[in-house]
Amino acid sequence: MPNGGINELPFGQKLQNHALNARLNDEFKKFFPSVDKEPIVRDVAKQRYWIHEDLINVEVRGRDGEMHRHNLAQAIIEIIDAYVATKKEAFEGFIETCRQISELAEKDVKAALEFIKQQIQSNVDARVFEIVSFSILKSFYGEKTVFWGWTRDALNEEVLTLYKTGRTNANDGGIDFVMKPLGRFFQVTETIDVNKYFLDIDKIQRFPLTFVVKSMDDAEEILRNIEQQAMDKYKIKAVVRSYIEAVEEIINISILLERLEAVLQAGKIAKVMEEIINQSRVEFNYAAQNDLEAEEEADFLSALGEE
Repeated sequence: MPNGGINELPFGQKLQNHALNARLNDEFKKFFPSVDKEPIVRDVAKQRYWIHEDLINVEVRGRDGEMHRHNLAQAIIEIIDAYVATKKEAFEGFIETCRQISELAEKDVKAALEFIKQQIQSNVDARVFEIVSFSILKSFYGEKTVFWGWTRDALNEEVLTLYKTGRTNANDGGIDFVMKPLGRFFQVTETIDVNKYFLDIDKIQRFPLTFVVKSMDDAEEILRNIEQQAMDKYKIKAVVRSYIEAVEEIINISILLERLEAVLQAGKIAKVMEEIINQSRVEFNYAAQNDLEAEEEADFLSALGEE
């Protein structure tokens, strides 16, 4: 299957080979561990990929009592098209609602607040949760400053700034957000699977990592759960402790709501809504994407002093 076809679909413009191939094969193995074939096959020498058609050819007994072989490719394509259309309609509705709420944010703060709260519940789309949690945390940390410098007599006061480092589900090394100037790393997740957490920690060589978790479970309980899973898997306390110490903070839905309340008290709800709209346009490949990405890149380079 040529990657160009995937890239031409809505939401597929930025898909890379690892997302299309490795992740799909890994997910397939997870649900069908006894099948010795992978859905996507790669020819390393030719740098080509194709679907393993044996997995989509099925035999069905017909009315004549004979077995007939059918290829499910067309049916799969129709399912994908229906899924894409449904998702696109949902995201377009989401962005339009964001726009309407944003226009009212200054006048109807309560409506904007309730809308934001609805977007960080455990049953919302993972992309939306990541965008909204980033928007909340960016405004929350933006109210705080730190002092730093090379000597005690030459300190600089700088506002904490949160940057979104890529798109959702980008498999980019476990860094979804990064904070300047503290250099804190954030990873958004909707699972409490120890393998996922430890994989992200290993990707950045056990550098302290903050997890933003789409869960109503208590943050301390989440960490205890992860630690218990790790003990069951590794058995060695020193190994488990080295991983657990790399978890700088767990930010669950309750903590996000608390930080949203702090943003409300600071009068920054409209800023949160504006950020949600901007990030949604980038994430869902809307027309304003290129202009916004260029603007964000310029802001980032300016902040680094590299213009």
